[in-house]
Formats: sequence, C-alpha cells, structure tokens
Amino acid sequence: MRVVYRGLAVAAAVVAVAVTLVVVVLPSGPDEVAAGPVTAPPAAPSSSGPAPSHAAGEPVEAAKASPTPGASLAPGYTAMEALYADPRVPKLTSKVRRVKVRPPARRVLKDRRTGLAVPRLGRPWKAHNPAPYTTKQVLPRQRGTSLRGVLVTCPLPIMEQKSRRDTALLAARWTLNHHPKGSRITWLAAQPVKRGWMLIYRVKYGKHSSRAAVVVMDGGMSKPGLAFVTVPDTQRKHWPDVGRVAAGVRVLG
Repeated sequence: MRVVYRGLAVAAAVVAVAVTLVVVVLPSGPDEVAAGPVTAPPAAPSSSGPAPSHAAGEPVEAAKASPTPGASLAPGYTAMEALYADPRVPKLTSKVRRVKVRPPARRVLKDRRTGLAVPRLGRPWKAHNPAPYTTKQVLPRQRGTSLRGVLVTCPLPIMEQKSRRDTALLAARWTLNHHPKGSRITWLAAQPVKRGWMLIYRVKYGKHSSRAAVVVMDGGMSKPGLAFVTVPDTQRKHWPDVGRVAAGVRVLG
C-alpha cells in the first residue's frame, strides 16, 4: 500500500511541474506574445567607425542641416550650395535676356573706396548719409510705407567666388535682407560687363514688388565693389532708373 501512495505522490508532483511550465511558456492572454530571448543592446558606433547604412553596401552620408534663407551658412555648406538650396532665388538660365549697354553717364557719383562710379540720378533722387555704405542716393519717403528707392555702393559684403557670375548671384541673394520678409526673386536680365557682372530682377513680396539690380565690378581695390539699386512699385515711374544704373556703373579713371 505504501508503494501505491508513493507512486501517486510522484505522479502528482510531475503534473504540478508540467502545469507550472505551461503557465511560464504560454502567454497569459490572447493579445500578448511570449517574450523571446533577451540580448544586450548593440553598442553605439564610435566616431571613427563606419557610417550606418540603409542597405548592405550603401553607407549613409551624414545629414547636413538645411541652410536657412537669409541666415549664415549651415554647417558643411558652401556659399553656392546654400544659394542653390534657397527657394527664394531661382536658377539663372540662358533664357534670361540681356540689356543694351548705355554710354557712360555725364554726371556720376564717385566712390573712391570701391573704385567705382555710378550715375548721379536727377531729382527727386538726392544724396543721403551713406552709412553703413560708402555712397547712397534715395527717393523721397512716401506716406504709409517705409519703402523707397535706394541706390548704394560699398565694398562687396559677401565672400567673392571664382566666377563673377556666381559672386553677383550671391550679392543678389544678400539684397533680400533689405527687402520685406518673404521676398522672392525673378530674373529679368543678366550679362557680363567690363570687369564684372550685372543682374536685374524683380523682388516679389505679398501683393507688391520692387525692381532691383546689382553690379559686381573690380574697381582695383582689395575687394570688388557692389552697386545695388531697388525701387518699390509705389514709385514705379522710377523703374527705368534701375536699368540706367545697372548699365551705367563704371570703374574710376
């Protein structure tokens, strides 16, 4: 009889162990998944190790921060890459027309710091305190707006590029800092000029626009000179002066 009881006890113990194993292995509910083996998380790659990849054999280039329009260069970007990434400045194509180069103006304003001379525009244009530029001419202010026609010269305020064309493009982008927020450029004319490059363009902001131009020219100084003129549509009768200035910038001497 003792043998029978011992057999029953052993059988009961085996059943209990089996039940325990079932409880551990099976999920406790229909929506849960039994946990798999736990492994240590992969070590973070060292800065000198290989770059991660999307797929085998395809390393991922480290992401660059996008350049912000109107701001300083994002890390890793060249000036021209920032220009091409700026949606405010369209690509300059060969379809953009040229303008007729006019004879030198009889009356000029001389900027000896840049080595350039620009047309001295007639009334109602007038000379104005140039700071922070080296020369400045302005149209009278109009009631209800702070915008007015301005013509300035100064040493190139941006980094000079190998190509005069590229330098002029960067200068035009720089001028957006002096137009209302949200301004965008549309090219109207572009061409090389003696010792430089000239661009004429429209600057659109909201329901209004300005006609503008930049001329980058080597006046024999340590940096090229920049002539920049802009006239808002509230003074549109003076828009012809923009082309007159763009075609009339000359080197002194």
